[in-house]
Amino acid sequence: MAVLKKKALAFAALIALAQPVAAQTESSETTMSEFEISANMTATSQYRFRGLMQSNNKPAIQGGFDISHSSGFYVGNWSSSISWLGDADPNVSAPVEMDFYAGYSAPLYGDWTIDTGVLQYYYPGDYPDGFTSPNTTELYLGIGYGPVSFTYSHALTNLFGWADSKNSQYYDLSGQFDTGVWGLMLDAHVGYQRVRNVTDGSYTDWSLGLSKTWDNGITASLAYVDTNAERQVYTNRDGRNMGRAAAVFSLSAPF
Repeated sequence: MAVLKKKALAFAALIALAQPVAAQTESSETTMSEFEISANMTATSQYRFRGLMQSNNKPAIQGGFDISHSSGFYVGNWSSSISWLGDADPNVSAPVEMDFYAGYSAPLYGDWTIDTGVLQYYYPGDYPDGFTSPNTTELYLGIGYGPVSFTYSHALTNLFGWADSKNSQYYDLSGQFDTGVWGLMLDAHVGYQRVRNVTDGSYTDWSLGLSKTWDNGITASLAYVDTNAERQVYTNRDGRNMGRAAAVFSLSAPF
């Protein structure tokens, strides 16, 4: 909480400095009220990304924050502990994933919404010579209708360490539906990862689960996650199939 408050105060100070000298206090407060800062922390039984294990079936700690403007523009960061890079190559030391993003989200018409932006996946660490960088930049465009959304992501760089994989794409169809029972939500997802120029690298992933959010903002979720990823392509050096089915439990809290 203290760290978040410091960030909020620093951001407020920058906004105040941007105002004309003759501006009144009321005007500054109105400008600041157009911004919203939110943050969260998550503990999960394991980290799965697009259906693939990122923490070798071990628990992960995650967290992030967003700064959004009433106009619909936003920026943010989300990070997680990982092990998949070291699981693939013992000479790699990269235990953290850091995602930086900026975009625009707004209603279109009726129940239709749009969300578009750019996302940078960053993996700080030590890599051997000749290792293809896993850092990835994607553009995304999402269209939502009520509880359902479809998002298209396009890689501007190589995709997560695959050589010569620029212009790979990911298609994501997701929905969240109120079950009407105990405040439980039904979470459903299916996605398709196309990996350019990688034989048998493309695959489909899907998940189905339940989640519940309490009045204090704490959310618990349990999901079944699976893929049809080719085992020979997505097996780490521990001999584990990164795309095999798993149950994932997560607990998140805002702060």
